[in-house]
Amino acid sequence: MELSHIQISENRDIYYALNKLNAIRDVSRLILFVCEEDGKVIGSLTDGDIRRSLSQDADIHKPVGVICNRNFVFEYEKEEFLDLKPFRNTNIKILPILDKQKKMVRIIDLEKTNAVLPLECMIMAGGRGKRLSPLTDTVPKPMLPLGSKPIIEHNIDRLIAFGIKKIYISVKYLGEQIQEYFGDGSQKGISIEYIWEDQFLGTAGALALVDEFKSDHVLLMNSDLFTNVDFEDLYLELIKNNADMAVASTEYKVDVPFAVFETKEEQVLDFKEKPSYVYHSNAGIYILNKKLIDNIPKNKFHDITDLMDNLVKNGGKLVHSPIIGFWIDIGKPTDYKQAQEFVKHIH
Repeated sequence: MELSHIQISENRDIYYALNKLNAIRDVSRLILFVCEEDGKVIGSLTDGDIRRSLSQDADIHKPVGVICNRNFVFEYEKEEFLDLKPFRNTNIKILPILDKQKKMVRIIDLEKTNAVLPLECMIMAGGRGKRLSPLTDTVPKPMLPLGSKPIIEHNIDRLIAFGIKKIYISVKYLGEQIQEYFGDGSQKGISIEYIWEDQFLGTAGALALVDEFKSDHVLLMNSDLFTNVDFEDLYLELIKNNADMAVASTEYKVDVPFAVFETKEEQVLDFKEKPSYVYHSNAGIYILNKKLIDNIPKNKFHDITDLMDNLVKNGGKLVHSPIIGFWIDIGKPTDYKQAQEFVKHIH
């Protein structure tokens, strides 16, 4: 959305403001931000402000600078994490982000934005997807349709909902289709850059091909996931524990159909009848300190599990955060069918 669509000069009158409010689209609340001639934002204006003014004197030609709310809520632009919870608690719908001169940089629509995370992201989308052949013989697995859009677009849209604006996509097999579909990302209001792998580099090797990540931490994820993971929870788990890396986890339950013995040599000390064991498994979503990328060899195969293993062995801190919600790893035809059925019930 063009910021000019929700900005109005303080000298414009109420009649003009009403027409401008009626023309607003794609935001959760009809609101204008009143500016001085130099672009400095001095207040907000809603239809409620206008109704209150008209009820007093019915003057539709009154300048909006007179009736606007000068105690409006805003936040200054900053690179670190912005906690949106306090704004939600006050029922704010649209949060303007201003620079030091109080000129508008962007807005955050709190109905559409879950969080604003200070992260850049890489999506791994270069794999062949052999297990889904023949579906992947002419279409890369991330571009297989899931409901009304490709699998990878579900993930990109969720990243956008958490305030992530710069995304790298590592591509190889039929990557041209992904690049043609998303372009530079500008249609979604983000920036997308493509990292081409001359050879398959594993699940972390492409990270070393980026000249420099601008964020202190980088989110890395598989492209073939269908999930409503809370990226903010994962990020806060990393920060709270001062960890080097956080990995999203999913529960994996193993049901043993027999009694399991606890033994000492031949003697049975205890036993459990048909026990169930729950394990936390790697869900293919990671946030890591970008300094760890220095440990990834360039143009060589390197899995994220190699990086995790070296981190733990060298005394680094690795934490996990369980996904509270749904998670499907679309690796096999049965996974794809399950995801296709599941997406029908998501609104």
